[in-house]
Amino acid sequence: MRLKQITPFVPCTSLARQVAFYRDILGFEVGFQADTYAFLRRDDVAVRLVEVFKSVDLAHPERQGSFYIDVDGIDALFARLKPALDTLPEGRVRAPFDQDYGQREFHVADEDCTLVFFGEAVGRS
Repeated sequence: MRLKQITPFVPCTSLARQVAFYRDILGFEVGFQADTYAFLRRDDVAVRLVEVFKSVDLAHPERQGSFYIDVDGIDALFARLKPALDTLPEGRVRAPFDQDYGQREFHVADEDCTLVFFGEAVGRS
């Protein structure tokens, strides 16, 4: 027996806006969409978007979420996404950088402040 994948449920206040973000900015494909739920996939990674009441403040620190996507070719991925990422408001993207724990990462905040980390293991010097 083996675990295959983890697929986060990501709350959002506007399913349409969030689907557009994951599709148009991060390059995910919509596999299924209903009134308040969508399943999106890119390669072996998937997310499940769930619309919550608009009165829920997802930007509040106690409600902010995040998830980490391990990738191969972090700089190539960032370069491919960069034209779309450049359309986001300032402060929503952190360009690739090396972490002390041996990962090269870039970060993107989605439409409701969920932080999406992209990372790749790099050799330590």
